Amino acid sequence: MVVKRILDIPGPIKFGTYYWDTQGVPADGPLIITVDLEAQTMSVFRDGYEIGATAILYGMDGKPTPLGVHEIKQKKVHHISNLYNAPMPYMMRLTWDGIAIHGSEVEMGLATHGCIGVPTPFAKLVFAQAKLGDKVIITRGKRLGIGGIVAPE
Repeated sequence: MVVKRILDIPGPIKFGTYYWDTQGVPADGPLIITVDLEAQTMSVFRDGYEIGATAILYGMDGKPTPLGVHEIKQKKVHHISNLYNAPMPYMMRLTWDGIAIHGSEVEMGLATHGCIGVPTPFAKLVFAQAKLGDKVIITRGKRLGIGGIVAPE
């Protein structure tokens, strides 16, 4: 992927906030999602243009979020975890053993059981753009385009 535009984000992304801008971006083209566990951020790129960025929750304490390149395998607007009986709105499954991107309350000190939790309004925006087979690249410490996060004031 050649990065053609990075969103102009005024400082570190705070928990629960997100940025979204598709103005001037082609309506089609490959969608790639990048997740940096160290920076606790996610970026969404369409045709090389960053269209979205947010702070995330991820798996900790024995339930790590798996690194690597994944594909979106399944999408479901209203999903309930069969392991934890927890709502996972706008679920985009990455693995068949329960790892997904989904809407969540994203607050300091919270974590997931390996999933990537994003603010639910952001999850809805990504869900509308993403297709089965789109790539999700999960790294630790290799940010693409966005800064770290800070605690809410």
